[in-house]
Amino acid sequence: MTEKIGQIGINPSSLFNTQDILEFAKLLDSRPQVNSIWIPESWGREAFVMLGAIASLTSKIKLGTSIVSMFSRSPATTAMAASTLDNISKNRTRIGIGASTPILAENWHGTKFEYPLNRMKEYVTCFKIISSGETINFDGNFFKLKNMKIMHPSSRKKIPVFLGAVNSGMIKLATSIADGTILYLRPFDELKETVQHIRSVTSKKSKNFEISSVFIAAISNRYPELARRRAAKTLAFYVAVGKYYSEFLSSHGFKNEVEQISNDYLTNGIENISKFVTDHMLDSLTICGTVEDCIRSLKRFVSCGISLPILQINPVKDNSESINDSLLLVENV
Repeated sequence: MTEKIGQIGINPSSLFNTQDILEFAKLLDSRPQVNSIWIPESWGREAFVMLGAIASLTSKIKLGTSIVSMFSRSPATTAMAASTLDNISKNRTRIGIGASTPILAENWHGTKFEYPLNRMKEYVTCFKIISSGETINFDGNFFKLKNMKIMHPSSRKKIPVFLGAVNSGMIKLATSIADGTILYLRPFDELKETVQHIRSVTSKKSKNFEISSVFIAAISNRYPELARRRAAKTLAFYVAVGKYYSEFLSSHGFKNEVEQISNDYLTNGIENISKFVTDHMLDSLTICGTVEDCIRSLKRFVSCGISLPILQINPVKDNSESINDSLLLVENV
């Protein structure tokens, strides 16, 4: 396969400890193949604090959230955090925002998960106004803001916004209000079809729109089978706790696997649900195995036409060794 990969993004999973991620970021900053580093936020770390620390240790790499939930903070809080990070990093910030899941919103943040599309539209509208430094007066269904203006907006006035999207409604919204989208857990054929659809829509609007896709990745030259098991555990976790992911994958060829994972999770918890992830499911949705295996899978996914593949790096056995194997992949793409 001769498909060129181009630049990639790196998303160190929450399984790494904080110091490992900071050291990883410093090493990535000197790799021209790496476009950006993305920090997730669920219950692991607060993304903006982590990115602020990374900003102080780097000078080139772009800094993104992938993703922060709109149910976990107000548009004003996100706008202030993004503007502060953009000023610290000298305009390297990219904001990935998503609805996340009912479990995260309701069980972990005490916020009712409802009307995600309409809420997201208002959220991004407010974020853009506030982060630009303008005074906002907004009377929406979900947000009502009066005479709010931040003191220290980003010097560039416009911070790129990416919407985490699973279903067609959020993808459609992203093409109309955002600078890009972040896709996740999509089988190859469906990913290719979705990318073609997005390109068709955005080209009609003459819009420069970035299509990123995050891939669960577990890389190990020494323990390739263990890497596959690690990727299967992460995949099974998202199926178990992510309502939209489970529904989406169930309707795109993995109904039996999703049912088995979900039922076992409800009965026995998370410990052994990865045993229901088939080889077909694993190879269709993740990047795992040796460095060579992972480069081959990455090239295949890139052939779908995505702008930026983002590898969600999961440590396999030893954190330092996983970082070194990831760097080896980076140097050979």
